[in-house]
Amino acid sequence: MSHFILTVTAQDRIGIVAAVTSWLAAHDGFIIESQQYADLDSGRFFMRLAFQPGGPAFPADRRLKDSFKPIAERFDLNWELVSSDDRLRVMIAVSKGGHCLNDLLHRWRVGSLPIDIPLVVSNHADLAPLAGFHGLPFHHLPISGGDKAAQEARLLQLVDDHRIDLVVLARYMQVLSDDACRQLSGRCINIHHSFLPSFKGARPYHQAHARGVKLIGATAHYVTGDLDEGPIIEQMAQRVDHGHSADAMAAMGRDLEAQVLARAVTWAAQRRILPNGPRTIVFRP
Repeated sequence: MSHFILTVTAQDRIGIVAAVTSWLAAHDGFIIESQQYADLDSGRFFMRLAFQPGGPAFPADRRLKDSFKPIAERFDLNWELVSSDDRLRVMIAVSKGGHCLNDLLHRWRVGSLPIDIPLVVSNHADLAPLAGFHGLPFHHLPISGGDKAAQEARLLQLVDDHRIDLVVLARYMQVLSDDACRQLSGRCINIHHSFLPSFKGARPYHQAHARGVKLIGATAHYVTGDLDEGPIIEQMAQRVDHGHSADAMAAMGRDLEAQVLARAVTWAAQRRILPNGPRTIVFRP
């Protein structure tokens, strides 16, 4: 059944929860999930409500939003109210590694990832057959003559042309420029192994194996101009020991990356992630 999701961020003060829930009760809204968090360090308040019609007083979408505006103005709320039917339009960007793309497309195809995927883009053509198998347009954006700026401009134009809400870098092995990071601020998610900053560059699992690392993992985060240092959304870790080869560790790492990225994209689609400066508030299901 379709439902509505209200997210709220504000400077914390007494009465916000009471005002929001009283408004919902007055409009016959039936709460199916409620989460809130007060960050005592920053003094900020965060809230996510999922609700559905519960009686005859429940208004249409437009009237529902209009009726909430006085509360938002009274408490100076940063808020969003969407229907669960309003699915994020997601562009997936990849290079040659297909494990994250394959996982996302499978979840999307079986209906467990509530997003729309208008297209897949890549700086290589290797994964075009995988996108084609799922019936998705594939845009090959090679870097011609070393002109990375022109290639990035084409990518950003596709974001605008397809009204993309979220860009997912599913092992897209190109560093976005500061300008692109600014344009995609808060709507671009990246995935990488969790060895950083210790093991950079090519073959990080082989570097880690050579050093006898005992813990491997993956991190999903929002992209910023600080490379691989944006607000973290989700992380996972797994223990390894002397019995794991470098290739075995890399295979485990690919599984972790796919799981972590899928969680981050799912939570973004469900409006569970709220920015909190250099961090995120994630209202996990």
